[in-house]
Amino acid sequence: MADIVWAIGLMSGTSMDGIDAALIRTDGEKVFDFGPALSIAYEQPFQDRIRAVLGLRETNDTVNALEEEITLKHADAVKALLEKAGISAAEVAYIGFHGQTINHVPSDRFTWQLGKGALLARETGIPVVYDFRSQDVAAGGEGAPLAPVYHGALALGLEKPVVFVNIGGVSNITYVGSDGGLIAFDTGPGNGLMDDLMLEVAGQAYDEAGKTAAKGQVDRAVLSELMDHPYFRRKPPKSLDRHDFSKDPVEGLALEDAMATLAAFTKTAILRAMDYLPERPRTWLICGGGRHNATLMGMMRRKLPGTVEPVDLLGLDGDMIEAQAFALMAVRSARGLPISFPKTTNAPRPLAGGHLVKPDWI
Repeated sequence: MADIVWAIGLMSGTSMDGIDAALIRTDGEKVFDFGPALSIAYEQPFQDRIRAVLGLRETNDTVNALEEEITLKHADAVKALLEKAGISAAEVAYIGFHGQTINHVPSDRFTWQLGKGALLARETGIPVVYDFRSQDVAAGGEGAPLAPVYHGALALGLEKPVVFVNIGGVSNITYVGSDGGLIAFDTGPGNGLMDDLMLEVAGQAYDEAGKTAAKGQVDRAVLSELMDHPYFRRKPPKSLDRHDFSKDPVEGLALEDAMATLAAFTKTAILRAMDYLPERPRTWLICGGGRHNATLMGMMRRKLPGTVEPVDLLGLDGDMIEAQAFALMAVRSARGLPISFPKTTNAPRPLAGGHLVKPDWI
């Protein structure tokens, strides 16, 4: 039996709003305990600096400086989490460090997450596993989503089939079949388009609780135009970059109607994903920031079959699922266990992924 260890997972997602840090106790197969978690927000000017380098394919002095600053902010998050947990760095076996994605084009076998693993290991004194996506993409996989292996661990003991839906900047699902098999893919937009529109028009980072969308009406013609995107005709496994969809079709609509239409776009894309599932799910467990959008949740409850509930009802922290996932993946990677699979990322075979660096190697 593999050792059961404490591991920290770090996630800074496509919403670019900050860092989630979570502590779990795991052997890489199961979760035996959940430690504390915390979030550290990025200030708006720092978010703007990240936005300014999105889509780049080559580094420069600006990117190098930003990457170092991102890494140091993650080190601060680790130190704050250790203090909150009341444990020392020596008691943590690994950190799973996702980094900040600035470009993801798997069709070109290219993905780029900013984050210096060696610097983080040196700053924290803890072995770091990072660069989780590159091996999968280089082998011809989509490089995303990666959390399904964690969702599979969480589904142990649950009635199946069950679907985990993560609604971040983009949305993705993990289907856990009756036999425990995994199918996963990005379904389409998540909060990204809604967040961008709220920031642009109202100067707000997001539509709190979906209150703006609740006041609007869905424009069916615009929704049909949005759903005509070629991505929805591709068979999974498939993945997205946050900026693969445009909010241009909702321009000219009142803000409330535009937000209602974009929320319906996210919901309809998730509903469309059922076309690729072998069995109708009994339960849909929603995690990520999108579960706080009451308007979006209401739309999903009306249209998705079975029960639609936030994952928090299982006693989990729906804001920390991805961070926890990278803690488990760090342990798996360090032990040579796969984190991506043919039916989750279209990898040619199960792949461990990730690079390990230890403080004493530096």
